[in-house]
Amino acid sequence: MARPYKPKNILITGAAGFIASHVAIRVTKKYPDYKIVVLDKLDYCSNLKNLLPVSSSPNFKFVKGDIASADLVNFLLVTEKIDTIMHFAAQTHVDNSFGNSFEFTKNNIYGTHVLLEACRITGQIKRFIHVSTDEVYGETDEDAVVGNHEASQLLPTNPYAATKAGAEMLVMAYGRSYGLPVITSRGNNVFGPNQFPEKLIPKFILLAMRGEPLPIHGDGGNVRSYIYCEDVAEAFEVILHHGEVGHVYNIGTKRERTVIDVAKDVCKLFSLEAGKVIMFVENRPFNDQRYFLDDEKLKSLGWAERTPWEEGLKKTMEWYVANSDYWGDVSGALLPHPRTLMMPGYEGSEEIKGILSQFNNIQTKVTSTLDTALETHAFKFLVYGRTGWIGGLLGKICEKKGIPYEYGKGRLQERSSLNLDIQTIKPTHVFNAAGVTGRPNVDWCESHKPDTIRTNVVGTLNLADVCREHGLLMMNYATGCIFEYDADHPEGSGIGFKEEDTPNFTGSFYSKTKAMVEELLREYENVCTLRVRMPISSDLNNPRNFVTKISRYNKVVNIPNSMTMLDELLPISVEMAKRNLRGIYNFTNPGVVSHNEILEMYKQYIDPSFKWTNFTLEEQAKVIVAPRSNNEMDATKLKKEFPELLSIKDSLIKFVFEPNRKVPIN
Repeated sequence: MARPYKPKNILITGAAGFIASHVAIRVTKKYPDYKIVVLDKLDYCSNLKNLLPVSSSPNFKFVKGDIASADLVNFLLVTEKIDTIMHFAAQTHVDNSFGNSFEFTKNNIYGTHVLLEACRITGQIKRFIHVSTDEVYGETDEDAVVGNHEASQLLPTNPYAATKAGAEMLVMAYGRSYGLPVITSRGNNVFGPNQFPEKLIPKFILLAMRGEPLPIHGDGGNVRSYIYCEDVAEAFEVILHHGEVGHVYNIGTKRERTVIDVAKDVCKLFSLEAGKVIMFVENRPFNDQRYFLDDEKLKSLGWAERTPWEEGLKKTMEWYVANSDYWGDVSGALLPHPRTLMMPGYEGSEEIKGILSQFNNIQTKVTSTLDTALETHAFKFLVYGRTGWIGGLLGKICEKKGIPYEYGKGRLQERSSLNLDIQTIKPTHVFNAAGVTGRPNVDWCESHKPDTIRTNVVGTLNLADVCREHGLLMMNYATGCIFEYDADHPEGSGIGFKEEDTPNFTGSFYSKTKAMVEELLREYENVCTLRVRMPISSDLNNPRNFVTKISRYNKVVNIPNSMTMLDELLPISVEMAKRNLRGIYNFTNPGVVSHNEILEMYKQYIDPSFKWTNFTLEEQAKVIVAPRSNNEMDATKLKKEFPELLSIKDSLIKFVFEPNRKVPIN
C-alpha cells in the first residue's frame, strides 16, 4: 500500500449534519495534530448539538456559512490554509427533491461548483473528497448477484440523485481539466444516532415511541442496504488517508433489507404487533426497487463493516429513546410524505444561540472587509523582471491592489535559484516580465545572440518548467512582433493574426527567439502567454513608451499597427492570473493605429507646434540593423474574456492624451 496521505488543515462541509458530524468528531478526536474547520449553514436537518463532543477541542473550529458563498469559501481556504476538503454538504431527502428540486440543484450542483472553483483559484488543495450516493447508479436489477461497481453507468431516477450525479460530473471535470486531486465516494443508506427523522429508521423509531402507525410507501418491497454511522465514519477515515486520487469508492454492505422488514424489526424492539402498526401509503413518483453496491475496492484499502444490523438498530433506538426531544418539534418530518416547508426552523432560534456559546472556536460572520482580505490573502505573486518596464509597473499594480508580491532574486537560467525563490516566497502565481529586448532597441540582439538566447529562450523555458513542477501558473509577457502583414493578412484589411496562427516574421533575431520559445511553451499547460506589441503608457517621460519614442524620432514610418496600452492591459493580466487563464492571448487593444494618427493626437493634446516627417520602409532600413515587425493582431479572444476592453484609439485618448493634456479645451 502507498504511503498514507497526511492532511494538515481539513475543511468539512455540512459537518453539523448526520454523517459529516460523525466523521468530524472521529477525525478531530483521533488526530489532534489535524486542524478541523467545519462549515455549515445550519439548515433544517443540521444540528449544532451533533458537534458538541468536540466543541472545546483546540483543533476544531465551527464556521456558520453557505458553501454557495464564493467569497466565504475562498476566504476560508486561504485564511485557514486548507489543504483538504471533505465535501458532505447537500440536500439529501428524496421526497423533498420531488417538490423542491430547484433547491437541490442550487445546493448540490452550484454549491459543489463554488467549492471546486475556489480550489482551482487558490491552488492549494491536495485532496478533495466528494461525498456522493448510491442513488446515482439508479436501480439495481432484483436478481443481480454482483452490485454496481465504481465504473458502472450512472442512471439517476429522481431529482436528488440527478443533482448528485451532476455534481460528480463537475468534480470529475475539474480533476481532468485542472488536475484537482479529487476522490469520490458513493454510499449506501446510513443510520444511527443524531439523524434527522425525515429518514426511514429514525422516523419509524420516533413514531413507534409515540404509538403511531409506521407509514410505508407502496408495498414495502423496496430493498435497501443500511450501514451503521460509525462504520461509515471509519470508511471516510480510510479514504482520507489511503484513497487514490482520481478514484471512486463505494461504501456498501451486502446485508440488504426490504422496507417492510425494517418496519418489522423496529416493531420487535418496541414489542409492537407489526400487522396493526404498519400502514401502507401512496408511493413516491418513482421509487427505485433496489440499490446494491460492490464494495470490494474499499475493502482492499483495509476497511470492513463492523456493526451487525441488529446491534446498530438497537443502539440507534436507545439513543432516540434517551434523546426524544433532540430535534424539537419534528411532527412535519414524521408525515408519510414530508416536504421542506413542513420542517422545523432552526436558524436564529434561542436554542442555537445557547449552543453556539458552548463552542470555543466559532465564526458566525465574515466582516465587511472580506473583499479586501480575500485580495490580500488569496494571492501572492512572484515577479521576474524587476528592473524592466513591465516588471516595475506590475509591482505598482500589486501595491495599489494590496496584493502581496515579491521580486524574484534568482536568474532565469539557474534552476536552483528559481526553486529557492519559490520555496522561500511560496507564491500562488509567477509573472515573467524578464527578457532581452535590447538597449536602445532590438538591434542590440543582432550582435548579442548568445545573450539573447540565454534569457529569451533558455531562461523562459527554465522558469516555465520549474513552475510546472511546483504546480504554478506562469504569466509570460511575450511579443506580437513575430508577425508581419502578408497576403492573407494585408495592411488595412482588418484581418488580424490570431492566437493559433504560425509566426511569419523572422527579420530580427529578437523576434526569432520569441517565436521559438512561444512554440515550445505551447507544450506547457501551466503557461499563459501574452503577446505584447509596441507598448504604450501614460508616462510620456519614459523613453521606452512607444509614443515617447516616435515623438523624439527625426523621421517615422506611417504604418497601422496593433499596440498594447499598459495602463489598461497590465491590470487585466493580473485578473487573468486570478482566473487562472492559460494558453496564448494577443495582448493588444482591439484595432490598429498608425504612427501619424498617434502624432496627430500628440499635436492636438500636447504640443500644437509639433511637426514630424515620414519616410518609407526602404529608407528606414538604411538606418536600422534589423527589420521591424508591422501587423494587426486579432484581439477577439481577449475582448471576449474582458468585454470592457477599449479600442487602441479610445484607450490612447483615455489613458495617455487626456491625462497629459496641455492644450486647453476650446
